[in-house]
Amino acid sequence: MENKIAKLITNIEKVIVGKRQAIEHVIIDLLSCGHILIEDIPGVGKTMLVRALAKSISAEFRRIQFTPDLLPSDITGVSIYNQSTHSFEFKPGPIFANIVLADEINRTTPRTQSGLLECMQEGKVTVDGITYDLPQPFFVVATQNPMEFHGTYPLPECQLDRFLMKINVGYPQKSEEIKILADRSSDDPIDKIEPVMSREEMIDLQQRANNVKIQEEILSLIVNVVDATRNHKDIKLGSSPRGSLALMLTSKSTAFMEGRDYVIPQDIRKVIVPVLSHRITLEPTSAIKGIKAEEVLEDIANKKISRI
Repeated sequence: MENKIAKLITNIEKVIVGKRQAIEHVIIDLLSCGHILIEDIPGVGKTMLVRALAKSISAEFRRIQFTPDLLPSDITGVSIYNQSTHSFEFKPGPIFANIVLADEINRTTPRTQSGLLECMQEGKVTVDGITYDLPQPFFVVATQNPMEFHGTYPLPECQLDRFLMKINVGYPQKSEEIKILADRSSDDPIDKIEPVMSREEMIDLQQRANNVKIQEEILSLIVNVVDATRNHKDIKLGSSPRGSLALMLTSKSTAFMEGRDYVIPQDIRKVIVPVLSHRITLEPTSAIKGIKAEEVLEDIANKKISRI
């Protein structure tokens, strides 16, 4: 594994205990210049994971608590008239940060949710006809609670598709939970986290991950995997070509994390579920039977990749 990335993971693990896969997925997403959705119940460390990542790379961090009365301007910023200069001045919103935590994103209205679209897709914000560049690196981490439905607004498919990956954190093991309690018996470990790299170093890692080679045979495999989601008996709506692009980008970042400058089939295998699970819609009869998107994607991966 790339030495800088290994140090980054180790640093985050000082705070987040026993969740190596979730940490790696978040870093893969960041290396791929994407954004990630973490869907899980409250209290499993979603916010702490993002804070630890931000502190580890000396990034500017902002947290936006999404509520029903939140407006798009509360995210992007607003132009205010300055009486002394007789002109309007732009006051940047919390989206102007390197790492932005969109907490409980499904608690706000679709209008406000859509305010994130340009930011996430273009890395820019347009207010009153003027476009502003967001700082780099720019990484949005959104969270939502899958168990609560009252007063929530489910994310539309078009916005779900803007997230490169969707993951969950899950409960810790008993031994891990004991360690969490022990670590927090006196001080909070997040207060002791020190940076292990700069923002400029992270941008360099992103560029190097993007330069990882990918052969035509691997590209064909990616397309075959995505095409299988369009022809599976349990899937009503398969992934779009954006899913293929997401698989390519995350596979390259996975290979880079493993210390390789080329992609192998197992790199695709490692990211197929977090990349495609939110990009497919199951058949109603399959959903009623309790079949999950993750299970269907594992079936596709076993047929298309594991035998290679």
